[in-house]
Amino acid sequence: MTITDSLTQLGTHVATPTSPETAVLETVPYSRPGGPPAIVRFTCPEFTSLCPVTGQPDFAHIVIDYAPKAALVESKSLKLFLTSFRNHGAFHEDCTIMIGKRVVEATKPLWLRIAGYWFPRGGIPIDVFWQTGTPPEGAWLPDTGVPPYRGRG
Repeated sequence: MTITDSLTQLGTHVATPTSPETAVLETVPYSRPGGPPAIVRFTCPEFTSLCPVTGQPDFAHIVIDYAPKAALVESKSLKLFLTSFRNHGAFHEDCTIMIGKRVVEATKPLWLRIAGYWFPRGGIPIDVFWQTGTPPEGAWLPDTGVPPYRGRG
């Protein structure tokens, strides 16, 4: 049995899940080397969801940093999960935290933080941050790399 035998989405055509609730986040085993924990980053600069009141699209730059323990998020399944929000109506805070909690549920990491930098609607950008606790000792945590709002350039 290989690492990829348990994966159902990688290497095959998979339709976009109809909702975040039906999306499957898959993982692969991770064997942590010695020394400080690694930090894994996923960046989604073109995240979209829908306003739950107006149905209009909302856009965000999502940054997920996590210190894996025994499992890594398989990136295709993460892309499909994030894409499933395109027809999902929820407030910025709910979307951001839902993403973080689902990755935690799937991977059970040493630590995770998520930053959702939402583009303005009505002239006000909303930035949402959530993490599971204190970062692991000795881990290098880079800045999220997203500037304060000035056109999010």
